[in-house]
Amino acid sequence: MRGAARIVSADEAIAAIPDGACVAVGGFVGAAHPEMLTAALERRFLNSQSPRDLTLIYAAGQGDRKDRGLNHLAHTGLVKRVIGGHWNLAPKLGKLAVENKIEAYNFPQGVVCVLLREIAAKRPGIFTKIGLNTFIDPRQTGGKMNPRTTEPLVDLLTLDGEEWLRYKSVPVHVGFIRATSADARGNLTMEREGIIGEVLAVAQAARNHGGIVIAQVERIVDHIDDPKSVRVPGILIDYLVVSNGVEHDITFAETFNETYVTTASDSESLAPLPFSERKIIGRRALMEIHAGDIVNLGIGLPETVAAAAAETGRFNEFTLTVEAGPTGGVPASGLSFGCSRHPEAVIDQPAQFDFYDGGGIDISALGAVEIDQQGNVNVSCFCGRFAGVGGFVNISTCARRMVFCCTFTAGELEIASEDGKLRIVREGKFVKFVKQVEQICFHGPSALARGQKVLYVTERAVLELTPQGMRLNEVAEGIDIAKDILPWMGFTPIMDPAPRIMPRSCFDPS
Repeated sequence: MRGAARIVSADEAIAAIPDGACVAVGGFVGAAHPEMLTAALERRFLNSQSPRDLTLIYAAGQGDRKDRGLNHLAHTGLVKRVIGGHWNLAPKLGKLAVENKIEAYNFPQGVVCVLLREIAAKRPGIFTKIGLNTFIDPRQTGGKMNPRTTEPLVDLLTLDGEEWLRYKSVPVHVGFIRATSADARGNLTMEREGIIGEVLAVAQAARNHGGIVIAQVERIVDHIDDPKSVRVPGILIDYLVVSNGVEHDITFAETFNETYVTTASDSESLAPLPFSERKIIGRRALMEIHAGDIVNLGIGLPETVAAAAAETGRFNEFTLTVEAGPTGGVPASGLSFGCSRHPEAVIDQPAQFDFYDGGGIDISALGAVEIDQQGNVNVSCFCGRFAGVGGFVNISTCARRMVFCCTFTAGELEIASEDGKLRIVREGKFVKFVKQVEQICFHGPSALARGQKVLYVTERAVLELTPQGMRLNEVAEGIDIAKDILPWMGFTPIMDPAPRIMPRSCFDPS
């Protein structure tokens, strides 16, 4: 009969990892990331130079943009290859990729977390349209981030007369996961975790390839009353590392937040935003959301849409979702992004992306770094650094309606609003609308072919992607097209029919 799970220290568990292993790490920003395990892996490597030449695979970005999360693994010799969904939160790891010191791939977050399930089932990969005609398409870079990275991990196939991508399976030898509680037989529950993530897929992938699964847990309990609350069965667990709350914060921003793990019957409230170009954009983007819509909002500027909805009493008209798994409630921001305050439900991340990829989102508002004359959008590569795409490719490809939110120019932009009229006090240093984006993360022509409605909302103008080209639909009152629009674009938009005036309510300073 199966005995009790093996409880060891983090250092003892890490000592079981062989050189050359493929390590899959679960987590989302700082939620459900096994910080004690990644810190111990870094410590062992610095002390003994082992294990070496690891392959790291992960879906969502995990880090604090400084030292925590996957930044622990950013040492030459420790990792040989990285397959990741988002890199911006682990700049030390990204630096190794940019400097051509490791093999590095950037794949869509939703592809990676679902791919882990395919790896667990020993299937040949995931077949999907996500990534077609973007930089991840093998006709472009195949997701390879530098010259050192040469092995093709994405194939272009034709099935039933249609183009598909196959992301190849890679064997996983070690799984790092985190949970709240474990019983004596290693069964895991996640009652104090803000998300579920892909813990089951990671554990099954490592176990089915003859590897080991290391679970960081907050505590050991005598008994788990509800077997349906078990997210990972103990038969998959090799080592339990008990944190007792150390290096086990609910996110990298908060020690614990009860609202992330409880529902509420009362209406949610959000603090009003001060007037700015961000608030203008949030108000205008909100106008594209219909009652009853299922919505996804990106991190950063698109978060203002939720605040605008709360201010106008529209928050309960639609349902917000987060790719990490929460449905309903208010998405958290910053280093708590991925969680939601008082969600109605939290499912695992692969299942959420199944829903997204199948067209479950009515509308999404996402950010944009660059936009070009074909409607292509870049969010991954800019200013000499590589941020990665995260869930952007999945979401922007599959949402029925897309709103890209960004300021018209960037860098020290300053605006003022007087009597409903917008005035540019100081123009931004960087142009956002360019002739051709540096890297294609959203492909405008493909969006037109699949019938997506696509808008680009800024503080001074709204553009729409049409079969004839990028059309200037709306301009803020007080804005001179010849002075404030055209000189700051790398292309000339269609202006027939003449642009309308943006709604005056967007510019109310209150």
